[in-house]
Amino acid sequence: MSKNISVATPDCRGLVASSQDVAPERGVAISLFSGAGGLDLGAEQAGYRVHAAVEYNNDAADTMEKNFPDLRSPVIRQNILEVPSAEIREAAGLGQKEQPELLIGGPPCTPFSKSSFWLDWKREGLDPNASLLQEYTRVLRDLKPRYFVLENVYALTYNNRQSRPHFNRLLHEIEEYGYDCNWEVLNAANFGVPQARPRLVIVGAPKGSRTPALPKPTHGGRWERQDVGKSDSPHVTAGEALEGLHTVPEPADTVAGQYGHLLPGIPPGGNYLHYTAERGHPDPLFKWRSRYWSFLLKLDPAKPAPTIQAQPGPYVGPFHWENRRLRVAELKRLFTFPDNFELVGSRNSIQAQLGNSVPPLLAKTVIAALTEQG
Repeated sequence: MSKNISVATPDCRGLVASSQDVAPERGVAISLFSGAGGLDLGAEQAGYRVHAAVEYNNDAADTMEKNFPDLRSPVIRQNILEVPSAEIREAAGLGQKEQPELLIGGPPCTPFSKSSFWLDWKREGLDPNASLLQEYTRVLRDLKPRYFVLENVYALTYNNRQSRPHFNRLLHEIEEYGYDCNWEVLNAANFGVPQARPRLVIVGAPKGSRTPALPKPTHGGRWERQDVGKSDSPHVTAGEALEGLHTVPEPADTVAGQYGHLLPGIPPGGNYLHYTAERGHPDPLFKWRSRYWSFLLKLDPAKPAPTIQAQPGPYVGPFHWENRRLRVAELKRLFTFPDNFELVGSRNSIQAQLGNSVPPLLAKTVIAALTEQG
């Protein structure tokens, strides 16, 4: 697929409400680090209208402009370090003394991603992107929204020198700028998303208003060898999410190269460990735990998808149980984007936009729990 091609699928079965099926109007939202708009779509489904967005990546900005007609200005496509808060306020159509109802955003997570711990300079906390957390709190301080939602990788909460100092600074700044907050690592699967995707979510409101709240799980099941969530409402499975979805082959479907031919031999839910002596394979090809767990990982239709990455390697799953890569329409289902949501860019760009996004259903649930108490 060539760059800058819009990709859409028929609006057949979706796991979330369409953009027309929303809660009563709640007010203006401003979006930072918008990406493909997962948080934004959840905010709109919770009753807000995204009037301004800041997103540096052109494909993601194009995606935002295609899907969010309430934007009062084009997406601000600058590095947020160079964007004054006053410019963001103006882009939202707010006067100098007007405050947005909601500020949302997920600063890039690479400095704190679990998959980056093997890089010495990241472990030392030297990644310059870590400062983007302070750009979020700077806008929070200047625009003084009624509520805020900040999302990031859960590894930001780890008690190590790479993550914890940044997390502590973030919480200190939120408090210093006049907000009470609650934070928790939420697994998207516990909220009806057909993907086990743990993310750090911080919600806040001005001091003295009330204590901000996070939602309680609506679904539950097994995850990482333990029972999680709400036991009487099972997780939504990948098979349920993809049921009835008709897709056409894509150029990148085939998993080829040195290891692609091994995929058909792996059972649904399995990975490269199928080809180890410990799993009883007669001709072992790999040593036990010699690869990352997602190597040759295949979806199990009876379980939620594992976390889908933004930039997977050639043999990094999850792959479809039909022994191919997941198609764009399938990825959207597994993230709870509506079937008619349009993504702009190359196939790799679309994978990155989705892999970096917050599932809209999780975003809607978080924002509704935060604001419906007010």
